[in-house]
Amino acid sequence: MATRILSFVFVMMMSFTLLSGYCSAKIYKVGDSEGWTAKDDVYYAWAETNYKEFHVGDSLVFEYDPSINDVTHVSGSLEYELCDYSSPKAVYNTGHDVVTLTKPGFHYFITSNQAQCVLGQKLEVLVTHDPSSPVPPPTPSKILPVGKTYKVGDAEGWKVYDSDFYNKWSEEKQFSVGDSLLFEYTDEVNDVYEISGDLEFMTCDPTSPVAVHKTGHDLVRLTEPGVHYFITSRSGFCEAGLKLRVLVGPVPKVVAYPNFPKKVDLSAVKRLNNWLKTFKSQPHH
Repeated sequence: MATRILSFVFVMMMSFTLLSGYCSAKIYKVGDSEGWTAKDDVYYAWAETNYKEFHVGDSLVFEYDPSINDVTHVSGSLEYELCDYSSPKAVYNTGHDVVTLTKPGFHYFITSNQAQCVLGQKLEVLVTHDPSSPVPPPTPSKILPVGKTYKVGDAEGWKVYDSDFYNKWSEEKQFSVGDSLLFEYTDEVNDVYEISGDLEFMTCDPTSPVAVHKTGHDLVRLTEPGVHYFITSRSGFCEAGLKLRVLVGPVPKVVAYPNFPKKVDLSAVKRLNNWLKTFKSQPHH
């Protein structure tokens, strides 16, 4: 009974957190009065106008003529640049599509009408977590032990310092699942991008990040074992050495030591036996 009550309370807390997080979500009509149509660079300019910031939970509304158009969500910058719609993540074709941005990172949208895509009917948006909204807690199966917190770069923080500085900093430490990395930096650096692989790390490619952090005081929890990669998207800074690769080990196992019996004071036992002998009945004469 107690377990069922606790489960119900947890579900209610999750629901409240998610609802309160999405209450502040915004809805953007793509292209404003122009809608979703073929116009050179109009969507790049639209995304940049008034310094739009797209957050997880926001929605994009695409309005267009479905007889000649659609909205194709493609997976990467290469498909976006080449207007390649052959392997889409999702396709919308109602003429009034509401697309909710559920994950941080770059999102790429094109039309499968390739002639119009080449003319500029495509949209790229960068989605981040809203700093003012709570991040939903993990499900019970993903709750991790509280690990150590490492301030990246120690006193130097996250900035251009030396081409091999962060490599040496990382190699001196042992990271485990449950540990956290604290990135502290100024507006000069601007952000922390978590990227997916060694190639992106070596080439300083920020176009398809796993996550984007840009508060200046970012606490990143290491939730999976393996190699994790972090760079900055600031041009020239990553190439100068502002990037970090950490190897994360599994959750440390708790070693249970056997309960060995305490050392017995044999001299005390001997004294006790000698004392008990004095109470033995003496032989009658």
